[in-house]
Amino acid sequence: MDAGSVENGEFELGPKPRDLNGTVVTGGPHAIPGWEISGFVEYIKSGQKQNDMLLVVPNGAYAVRLGNEASIKQKIKVVKGMFYSITFVVARTCAQEEKLNVSVAPDWVVLPMQTVYGGNGWDAYAWSFQADYSLVDMVFHNPGTEDDSACGPIIDSIAVQALYPPRLTNKNLLKNGGFEEGPYVFPNASSGVLIPPNIVDLSDHSPLPGWIVESLKAVKYIDSDHFSVPQGKRAVELVGGKESAIAQVARTIPGKTYVLSFAVGDAGNSCAGSLSVEAYAGKDSVKVPYESKGKGGFKHASLKFVALSIRTHIVFLSTFYTVRNDDLASLCGPVIDDVTLISLRKP
Repeated sequence: MDAGSVENGEFELGPKPRDLNGTVVTGGPHAIPGWEISGFVEYIKSGQKQNDMLLVVPNGAYAVRLGNEASIKQKIKVVKGMFYSITFVVARTCAQEEKLNVSVAPDWVVLPMQTVYGGNGWDAYAWSFQADYSLVDMVFHNPGTEDDSACGPIIDSIAVQALYPPRLTNKNLLKNGGFEEGPYVFPNASSGVLIPPNIVDLSDHSPLPGWIVESLKAVKYIDSDHFSVPQGKRAVELVGGKESAIAQVARTIPGKTYVLSFAVGDAGNSCAGSLSVEAYAGKDSVKVPYESKGKGGFKHASLKFVALSIRTHIVFLSTFYTVRNDDLASLCGPVIDDVTLISLRKP
């Protein structure tokens, strides 16, 4: 399947006028082309208000809102056994404990929508699954039970792409150290893609192959088309302070000396000020300060350590919470890229 191949993934094709009562879709399960819907589903157009609140349509002219216990699903063709990532855009509205459940059986994730990372009211997320069958149901469900059934997440722009788990090379003991393998990034969205905290502790199951988001908050996957990236086309921005961490477990030989090298910079997205990355390799660590002007740039850093066991836990996190100085609302942070782990031969 092609990257992004989801039928009517941006919901620009809507129900027929007779299948709508105001915003509520009343025309049955197949009223939205390409999708099967159930429960209280609304078809929202750009500029629409709910009381005094402007409803956010992230992309194009239309989006879908899921009320209490509502869901939308689509059958997608995949290759059995392969890993896939789903990238989707979501905005929260008026529910107190807003959540979104995304599933391709037997895999599922519940995303809490309490933190909105972007200042424009919406975020792009990625989640991954392994295909157990060649035809699977991709389901987006609002598990909420609010007093007002018209409160729930707005969904827009859904894309699916295959992930190719990276192999280890003799130049790096870490997989996907340049973050080049990862989820689909919408070409027209300059927000980056959030990778949520790992529910499943399997790095092959991550939308960022090789890495686990080992924290309470998401990390942001960024591309060189919209951001300043130290190397290659992709990198990771640690957007949630100490609560935004990525990790990988490397195979090591106890007593051997290793060097962990990496680039620290800023994404050129007005994330200015004192940034800092903390890198951990087992019990050893280094703190790398980076003074950002918010216009892009990076520096290299490294950590030399002696392995204590056959597996060494490598972790990167951001020391501080930071917001962009152009909107004072969007969470941002240092960028990490070009991560390598090599063993040193004794002279």
